Amino acid sequence: MSAPAMKAEARSEAYEIPLDQLDPSQPELFQKNAFWPYFERLRREDPVHFCAESGYGPYWSVTKYNDIMAVDTNHQVFSSEASLGGITIRDQQADFRMPMFIAMDPPKHDKQRKVVSPIVAPENLERLEGTIRERAAKMLEELPRGETFDWVDRVSIELTTQMLATLFDFPFEERRKLTRWSDVATAIPGHGVVDTDEQRRQELRECGSYFAELWNQRLNSEPKSDLISMMAHSDVTRNMEPMEFLGNIVLLIVGGNDTTRNSITGGVVALNENPDQYKKLRDNPALIPSMVPEIIRWQTPLAHMRRTALADTELRGKKIKKGDKVVMWYVSGNRDEEAIDDPNAFIIDRARPRQHLSFGFGIHRCVGNRLAEMQLRIVWEEILKRFKFIEVMGEPERIFSSFIKGYATLPVRIAA
Repeated sequence: MSAPAMKAEARSEAYEIPLDQLDPSQPELFQKNAFWPYFERLRREDPVHFCAESGYGPYWSVTKYNDIMAVDTNHQVFSSEASLGGITIRDQQADFRMPMFIAMDPPKHDKQRKVVSPIVAPENLERLEGTIRERAAKMLEELPRGETFDWVDRVSIELTTQMLATLFDFPFEERRKLTRWSDVATAIPGHGVVDTDEQRRQELRECGSYFAELWNQRLNSEPKSDLISMMAHSDVTRNMEPMEFLGNIVLLIVGGNDTTRNSITGGVVALNENPDQYKKLRDNPALIPSMVPEIIRWQTPLAHMRRTALADTELRGKKIKKGDKVVMWYVSGNRDEEAIDDPNAFIIDRARPRQHLSFGFGIHRCVGNRLAEMQLRIVWEEILKRFKFIEVMGEPERIFSSFIKGYATLPVRIAA
């Protein structure tokens, strides 16, 4: 089926379902890129929408920009706590709960976040810039010319995994373990990454054991500026319980991996779908700094974040009860016509490109947002020095997830 036909089919399906049965959380909708009309309809007809039955139990969808901001900035009413289910629509399992600072409320959240935030302080980003540029240049030089290859594997994964290995001071030759653990942490069992929940747990335990060894090495040596050393030498984090330790490691791996990795691929997809913008970029590489946040908005690498209501409350006249699951669909808020001009268009010289929800808002705003932007800026500066055109050769294979909005593969070709 052609892309326009698939689009039309998705649209008719989304509008035929009775509104009270609409469930945009189905991972297959995201894998087929068929979720857009579901959110379009919700924004128009029922911006704060209750779904009584889904694969994740009952939940509220918040789909408009300003409503999402209202939930995201109100941690007194809308909690991120792992013990209440955590930050994704899929509840953390009670017998394998991984507390992590993004799935905590203040004051504990604030203290733990403060421990790792120096890694992305401006002076540290300045120090990292040369390393990122050198690696990006080398990687791009080694890409094949005149033949089709997988951009996700050769560029997006490789660049982000090298960066992660640097931030953790992780053994460089084993860096692909980080990619694997990131994929395992967010995977839905039975859909290509892991077969069972038990396999997922086992691999995450292996991740915990590996990092525990690195932790002990750093604990017994002088403090350094990598993430593990920072946590090992801080009074706030040095005595974490094993599952909390694993939770924070997984958070830093996924946070440092998925956002940037899927935005690097998303940029290539967006420019191929919008050749006028690709030409605009080639004619004026000075537009890269405004293109980067537009890529991040257009891609929205994390489709949602979830909260749990701590008290009965009201949003747009809807009565949300204490204990209800509330899902902020960033992917929908980033296409809200009332907040963003022409939101479905990819425009690399927008007047306000940073007006988007992809990094969240409030106390949980992505700690590495400036690092993510810097990596994207550098990779595009290096791409434009070398290649006139990166041509997408077929449909991307998308991830089976309504949380990670990303790509498994993207076939591309660079002219010889």
